[in-house]
Amino acid sequence: MTELKARYEEVPEKWKNLGGRGLTSTIVSEEVPPTCHPLGPNNKVVLAPGIVTGTSAPTSGRISVGGKSPLTGGIKEANAGTNFAQKLAKLGIKALIVQGQSKDKYYLLKITKDKVEFFDAKPWVGKGLYEVYPQLRENFGKDVAICATGIAGELGGAGAGVAFNDIDGLPSRYAGRGGLGAVMATRGLKFIVVDDEGAPGVEIKNRDLFKEGTKKLTAALQKHDITKPGGTLNSYGTDALINVINEAGALPHRNFSAGYDELAPLVSGEKKAEIIKKRGGERPHVCSPGCIIQCSEVWVKEGGKDPVGVLEYESVWALGPNCGIYNLDDVGELNRACNDLGLDTIEMGGTIGVAMEGGIVKFGDGKGALCLLEEVRKKSPLGRIIANGTEFTGKAFGVTRIPTVKGQSIPAYDPRPIKGIGVTYATTPMGADHTAGYAIAPEILGVGGKADPMDTKKADLSRALQQSTAFIDSSGYCLFTAFAIMDIPEGFEGMVESCNGVLGTTWTVDDAVKLGAKILETERKFNKAAGLTRAHDRLPEFMRLEPLPPKNVVYDVPDAELDRVYPD
Repeated sequence: MTELKARYEEVPEKWKNLGGRGLTSTIVSEEVPPTCHPLGPNNKVVLAPGIVTGTSAPTSGRISVGGKSPLTGGIKEANAGTNFAQKLAKLGIKALIVQGQSKDKYYLLKITKDKVEFFDAKPWVGKGLYEVYPQLRENFGKDVAICATGIAGELGGAGAGVAFNDIDGLPSRYAGRGGLGAVMATRGLKFIVVDDEGAPGVEIKNRDLFKEGTKKLTAALQKHDITKPGGTLNSYGTDALINVINEAGALPHRNFSAGYDELAPLVSGEKKAEIIKKRGGERPHVCSPGCIIQCSEVWVKEGGKDPVGVLEYESVWALGPNCGIYNLDDVGELNRACNDLGLDTIEMGGTIGVAMEGGIVKFGDGKGALCLLEEVRKKSPLGRIIANGTEFTGKAFGVTRIPTVKGQSIPAYDPRPIKGIGVTYATTPMGADHTAGYAIAPEILGVGGKADPMDTKKADLSRALQQSTAFIDSSGYCLFTAFAIMDIPEGFEGMVESCNGVLGTTWTVDDAVKLGAKILETERKFNKAAGLTRAHDRLPEFMRLEPLPPKNVVYDVPDAELDRVYPD
């Protein structure tokens, strides 16, 4: 970006069998100084499709975005499902590495099979992404895929995500976590447009093995109750978890001050599906072509107006119950504002929650919460505070109940009554991240066996989940495939076989888990060099001190158990 130059390089031998998270974390660890300032000249943004992304593999349109995080100060990978990933992969691009800085203006990068071009992005700077995406299609082609950083990224806000388009062209698919939108913006890069017309497609080394593997995985996905057609995710989306986690007493309400509220069903997946059907939205829906789970949706206002895109469980919880808001229309507008401004919904839900705790607006005030986000659009001093996330905002307003780990906002499961997910929050290199090792599956959903959520001995469970997740994040498959492959071993075999088919490798299931472990080792090594210690592998103090109603329990997993996850 410093010289506005682009070049193609052959994939180094040591990287040829990596993809997605495995590739982004490896490149960042090798090329980014761990102690650099995340918004300074030495950080990089790496975008990498997964191993099978761009093929006919089911539910595989995933892309990883990596860099050093402005939120955590450590390595970061954020993941999204979008046809942008598929188009990039079909062009034969294994990774896009953005380095250097343009400090005078913002640029748009367009990639086709023949060339890479830089365009002045000035016409679209300072504008909301719902306005900009149609304009970009008008200028660069109706079938292009778009990656962007929003107004929050222009502010250098650590809550800024990287926005991708959904299949309808809306800016609703986010690699949201960790502030990588701010890293992208501070390179001087506002937009990436990909046109895959005439693309050669993804090379598949062993087509018979690939077909056999995808057949096994497809069968598992179509059999499991959570992932099958007409199953939980297909019928209600991820927001089906609102009622489940609320009944478990672990749905955080009003900035993690309670785990249950009788109003929660008003924003549940069941209620949302009912409203979407009535208003003429869309449910189920795909996030990217080839998804057979179809957990996505299109939320609309009355009369089918102003489509937002999907309202995910995490987003509904963060912008809803965590802020004492139980009106789906308010949640929908808050979600729209986050998408429009380029903000991570989880981080913003945590941010608004601590702002409410600090008395800036009252809990339950949906219109007041929206006004806080509009301050980001105005680029006001308050907006700059909000754009920098939960921990920054909590400190600014003297709040002591700040739900973060390594500076990143805790997601929609309070770990006090669900101990294993707390182990993952504490020990993953990514900061508080439920997707890093989804202990909710065995602890609450009974997937992959049944684990007592109150049992404090969860180091082995969390480690195993983190290792398998790191592989899935590298494969290009959606993490929701994990529900099926945890219960149906043939599904995991098929996943690994499909990767072998693309790469020409001979990995076993055990090899896949070992690859995940190696990725985690790479990430932890970077974090150690960046200055993170065991003291950062801890949950916030208030969770050990404040019992969470209605179960009135604290987080009592011993530090020794947390340290046992990674004993090195």
